[in-house]
Amino acid sequence: MAEILPFRALRYNPAKVGELGNVVTQPYDKINAAMQARYYDLSPYNLVRIIRGRQNPMDTAEDNVYTRAARALHEWIETGALVSDPEPAIYPYYQEYNVPGTEQTKQRRGFIALCRLEDYAARVVHHHEETLSGPKADRLELLKATRAHFGQIFMLYSDPSREIEQALEADTAGKSFDAVSDEYGSRHSLWQCTNRATIERIVTAMRERKFVIADGHHRYETALAYRTFCRDRGKRDGRAEYVMMTFIRKESEGLTILPTHRVVHSLPGFDWSALEAGARRFFDWESTELHGDDAPARLQARLAAAGRQGPALAAYAGAGKLALLRLRTDLDLPGALPDVAPRLRRLDVVILHRVLLEQVLGIDPQAVREEKNLRYVRELDEALRQVDRGQAQLALLMNPTPVEAVWENALEGQPLPQKSTDFYPKLLSGLTAYWLDNPAGM
Repeated sequence: MAEILPFRALRYNPAKVGELGNVVTQPYDKINAAMQARYYDLSPYNLVRIIRGRQNPMDTAEDNVYTRAARALHEWIETGALVSDPEPAIYPYYQEYNVPGTEQTKQRRGFIALCRLEDYAARVVHHHEETLSGPKADRLELLKATRAHFGQIFMLYSDPSREIEQALEADTAGKSFDAVSDEYGSRHSLWQCTNRATIERIVTAMRERKFVIADGHHRYETALAYRTFCRDRGKRDGRAEYVMMTFIRKESEGLTILPTHRVVHSLPGFDWSALEAGARRFFDWESTELHGDDAPARLQARLAAAGRQGPALAAYAGAGKLALLRLRTDLDLPGALPDVAPRLRRLDVVILHRVLLEQVLGIDPQAVREEKNLRYVRELDEALRQVDRGQAQLALLMNPTPVEAVWENALEGQPLPQKSTDFYPKLLSGLTAYWLDNPAGM
């Protein structure tokens, strides 16, 4: 049974920090070196100092990126840069954005609340992707030092009738709200719902629902690890039993999933002709060309059209080496993937990993987990550029994974390979924070 709670969020005080857009950030795992530098320059209160602080070669056990994050958090609280809301609330959170590569505008509606942590075995919270150990270890150290959650876990739930959205819309109509635009042009709006009747209605309506993690698997599993850490120390810490989440309907027309392409590098003896020969065992191979400034967009359109007929991928190795790969209709798929569940066998991302990477290129799952020969790239044109610049040997290009495939496989306990989905836009970090040591209460 799911337990949703309102909470007293820790939030930025505009009177102290100025423009909200100068202090909030993209999720920690999306912050590259250039973004980190820009965030540092925007404001001395930018959240990057806590969630993605600068490391120092002289760091010690007493003074390091985690202890500096904790100091910054407590200084900002003491000086009033971060303040606790006076009463528990649920926070409706809307995002208006342009779908990349199109003229389409969408609005995605959700709400932020606490949720009791549940092991996956309880079948309340379901994961749809495998995770990597490195990011979880880093986030756990930060959580131990700060005892606060700053990033959002993006959680899907089912509500075809829009019962919950409508209750929140009625409660927030005409009320003031916080708004900020991010560096990608998406507009983020946040309200407070403190009405006890509305909150109780939402808490009750969510009780019997299942949840699927859309984005934030590492953050969720870090929260689970911290809960276990607190329990093992014999510390009764009820607040560590909960984590902050953003809940969004899986039926929402505002959902957009972008593909995450793969680029292959440092593979001994890579040869385009050998790739073609190996791939033809599983795919119909169509050599094609890439010309003109709009070539990446046209390639994406061709790949999308092919994907409507069945599983399809594209491969690019530069210097005119480009091919469209369609899964062969006469392929014995159960024979090729005997240990893969039937529902998973026809998903592009599974075929890419289990067939093209493992059986054709010889990159085993452990090497994939350690990212020895693989990088993940959102933009198709950037994947092509990495090959053209000699930073990669091969770009493997994909269509997005459908949201229903994410939902159904997660509920069946069939997680996809890591980086199978890219829900767009990201949920901003810093709009709300869950501080476990809040003296005002949860």
